[in-house]
Amino acid sequence: MTASAKRGLLLAALIVLMSAWFLASLLIGPVRTTAGDLVDIITGRSREFAAIFLELRLARVVLAFLVGAALSLSGAILQGYFRNPMADPFVVGVSSAASLGAVAAAAVGFETAVFGFSGPGLLAFLSGLVIVSLVYALSLRRGGYKVETVLLTGIAAGALASALTSFLLFMRSDSYDQAVFWLLGSFQLAEWRQAATIAPWIGLCLAASIWLARDMDLLALGDETARALGSPVGRVRKAFLAMSALLAALAVAVSGIIGFVGLVVPHWVRILIGPGHRSLFAASALAGGTFLLYCDFVARNVLPAELPIGVITAAVGAPFFLYLLHKKR
Repeated sequence: MTASAKRGLLLAALIVLMSAWFLASLLIGPVRTTAGDLVDIITGRSREFAAIFLELRLARVVLAFLVGAALSLSGAILQGYFRNPMADPFVVGVSSAASLGAVAAAAVGFETAVFGFSGPGLLAFLSGLVIVSLVYALSLRRGGYKVETVLLTGIAAGALASALTSFLLFMRSDSYDQAVFWLLGSFQLAEWRQAATIAPWIGLCLAASIWLARDMDLLALGDETARALGSPVGRVRKAFLAMSALLAALAVAVSGIIGFVGLVVPHWVRILIGPGHRSLFAASALAGGTFLLYCDFVARNVLPAELPIGVITAAVGAPFFLYLLHKKR
């Protein structure tokens, strides 16, 4: 099968799966509804379940898809950036830093909502971007920097942020319940304004990453080779690092930390369609959104009480990733 045929087949499969989980997520929940109820709302014959379908389930489904797309695209960018299929948003410290901001906001009682973000969400977003900026600044060496330095600095910054998060939880145990939302991930508080806030930025990052995909392909050959072939390596690396940090920070700000999406999904997509980044970025975003729709559906319906979605992504992602490592060793 040719590469283009593989890409077409994957795209068709993802669209079918996305549509199936999208519809299932709308119809199945604590309140019993049917496809006829949904049709009645669409056609205007009845408004009995309008609030449930439109304000609760649809907002949650859209937000879950956007977060999954953001995390997966961020992971695909970082894996190309570091030329390492094991990279994900955790390696530059953005996820740990965002959780630190959210827990700090919960500890001090900061609840002011701005631009669709709650108080913890706003501090999660800002702290994630600040840490990545510091990681980049600390990695500079005489006007340039090495990818390895960025990686190690990000790991150290993430470890420090995790330690500070643990300290805050120890000092303010009364904020633990609220902190669990950010540490394990959830869409229980999903709102349309959150989806409206992050959607334009995710779309912009996706478009920019596809536009710069050729430069990422060149970076895979090494910085010196990419520079010789006409790629502005310094500017391209800054742009990709900023996009990956922004995507991860946006996702954590509205859903908390959700692991394995940015690690497993791009890796899986790369195996199926190859390493060309233009197709990889687009397919990873679609696959990540579809994967998180599935995980959110399971989290809401597998037990009487809703599970944190981070538990589902870890339970699905970790074994699958181990299988990939063994199969493609």
